[in-house]
Amino acid sequence: MATTVTSKGQVTIPKHLRDSMDIHPGCKVDFEVNQEGEPVLRKCGSSEARSPDRFDAVAGTADIKWRTDELMALLRGDD
Repeated sequence: MATTVTSKGQVTIPKHLRDSMDIHPGCKVDFEVNQEGEPVLRKCGSSEARSPDRFDAVAGTADIKWRTDELMALLRGDD
């Protein structure tokens, strides 16, 4: 699968590779060149992975479903 290099030198790692290597947002990866001159992508060790914080523990647990206009009216004090 081909990908395009952006003007900033960034590329998108295809989803099937991210899934197979268990690469997710916040993971660190390392690029190397092997003996044949081919690029190699490696996932860095789990010791460098971000540990969950207090917000991760409660993300998605709210049971009140506000509509945007209702919440904005409440915050603004609109009647």
